Amino acid sequence: MKRDSQIGIIGYGATAYEKKTSRSLFSFLSEAGRKALDCAGLTFADIDGLAISSFELPPDNTVTAAEQFGMSISWAYLGTAGSAGPVASIINAVHAIESGQATTVLCIAGDNYDVGGHFKLMDNFSRGLRNYGTPLGFGGANGLFAIIQRKHMETYGTRVEDLGRISVGQRKSAQQNEAALLRGPMTIEDYINSRMIADPIRLYDCVLPCAGAEAVIVTSLDRAPAGKGVRVVTGYERHNHPPMEIAPLKGGWETFASKLYADAGYGPEDMDFVQLYDDYPIMAAIQFEDLGFCAKGEVSKFLADNTFDWEGSMPLNTGGGQLSCGQAGIAGGLLSVTEAVRQLRGEGGGRQVANATRGLVAGYGMVGYGHGLSASSIILEATR
Repeated sequence: MKRDSQIGIIGYGATAYEKKTSRSLFSFLSEAGRKALDCAGLTFADIDGLAISSFELPPDNTVTAAEQFGMSISWAYLGTAGSAGPVASIINAVHAIESGQATTVLCIAGDNYDVGGHFKLMDNFSRGLRNYGTPLGFGGANGLFAIIQRKHMETYGTRVEDLGRISVGQRKSAQQNEAALLRGPMTIEDYINSRMIADPIRLYDCVLPCAGAEAVIVTSLDRAPAGKGVRVVTGYERHNHPPMEIAPLKGGWETFASKLYADAGYGPEDMDFVQLYDDYPIMAAIQFEDLGFCAKGEVSKFLADNTFDWEGSMPLNTGGGQLSCGQAGIAGGLLSVTEAVRQLRGEGGGRQVANATRGLVAGYGMVGYGHGLSASSIILEATR
């Protein structure tokens, strides 16, 4: 990505999230895309690049989606990194524009499943590893992240009540977001006393699978509505880090964090908010460590010393994140981006972070047996 690039996000859109739906995947993807186009004052005819991230799209792909949308495109990207893919799609869209392969890229992420569909998807994911792990009692994502959280607690003394501050802070923000599926009040006592799912993972550590889609438009910032452009400052992705390690207490973010901040010319202390991938609070905590907000093993104190709602000392996932909005499959990896853009355009409504000018977004995905394989991150800046 070129230094001082003037490429960024000029429009965003999202569907409502639904716990159960009879709608097709393409109806969600097209609705989110149209809303992003309307936001930017564009039409499908103005788009020559298309990036789609979806668990359920195959065997269809980005090219068949372009056909459904009536588009002729010069650049097509299909996310292959789970919920790290939407952030990676933006990075790759910027590269495509810089290299002349496209001028204006529509990035969409979405899925249309419910709780049952989620388990069916997981049952078919990475079959070789599933056949190895099932006889050993491996029970899917909740079991894996329970192992990671327990390991973090025993290695570093991380406390459950500190991790709970993530869920509680995000729920406070979600109460200002009518689009969030879970908006009821939550206290730290509610979190601690919630039903145990896979010790030490509790009910309020878990996301609610749902259906929905998110979308953004990436192009030259001179095409943005006045004062509404959001610059993509820099971004990186990393896959299968650390290799061959079961339940690691780190991810690919640690490999590029220093480059991310060197490119930007400022550090984590200068972020007005962060939008992290929150499939579980423990993973948001590990991202805080790997991305330099605190030293490895010191996240419990960092969490205890900060508050995480939109008006707190460390605004985190200011729309409520997946823990409160729901996890619409891979759309969860773009939910953080659309919320960041909303904040940087000053359109956060009752949850608007005061004077927000820059923020960090992170993605995470491809969770099989042992660890998540993919990590990504971008830094965004307001241009108003």
